[in-house]
Amino acid sequence: MEKEVHDFLESGLLDKYLIGATTVSETNKVEAYIAKHQDIKEEYEILQVQLELAARSNAINPPSHTLGTIIKAIDNQSAVHQIHKHRKVPFWFSVAASVTALIFAGSSYMFYNQNKSLLNENNTIVEEVFDLRNDINKNNDKLDKVMRQLMKLNNPETQKYVLRGNERAKDLKTVAYINPIEKSSLIDVVSLPELSEEQCYQMWAKLQDKMVNLGILDVNDRKLQSVPYIENALSLSITIEPKGGNENASLENAVAQILLNHDN
Repeated sequence: MEKEVHDFLESGLLDKYLIGATTVSETNKVEAYIAKHQDIKEEYEILQVQLELAARSNAINPPSHTLGTIIKAIDNQSAVHQIHKHRKVPFWFSVAASVTALIFAGSSYMFYNQNKSLLNENNTIVEEVFDLRNDINKNNDKLDKVMRQLMKLNNPETQKYVLRGNERAKDLKTVAYINPIEKSSLIDVVSLPELSEEQCYQMWAKLQDKMVNLGILDVNDRKLQSVPYIENALSLSITIEPKGGNENASLENAVAQILLNHDN
């Protein structure tokens, strides 16, 4: 059964399902596996959280006045077009038109000012459109990086470790992704119980003779974080330390620990 779960996770179907790229038969297969296997369901929930975080961080809202400005510009442009439209008139009308030449001259000056104002508004709209395109391109790049990270996390060489809190921090859950081939480590802070303002959570890697600081964990920083890769680390642990972190791990305040696999 474990091999079946392992093979499914390596197949990449879960990633395709998450982004809506599966066929009908693949969708049915994935949903059946999620319903049947708790490990696959847990992996799917973690990927959902990661993708939701990316969507929130990449979401953009266009300026509130943009739509009104565009509609106003279109209405003004339509009015100018109608004013300048040439129409064939009878000869006798030209005589009457000459009498009102001065009036038309004044009107032309007024329309010139209106056209100038419209041109300025159009230039403003163009600048806003370019700004929106730049924002969209930047956010597309961010989303692409997130999707690449998801693929990296599901690399067969990447080992996943779920640190769960003990009695002192029952709701604590942090996932570590370690790739010994690429020598990279990522941390996903899923949930951390609230502490006093004078305390913080700190992560450590244990070697044979010392504990190596991997940094402070913050529940407000809900995204994948790179942490130092520690060669030959025996385990990972999380402790409660004074605000700002500690140079040495307070092992008596440990709230989570997991041994690392060195079979590969």
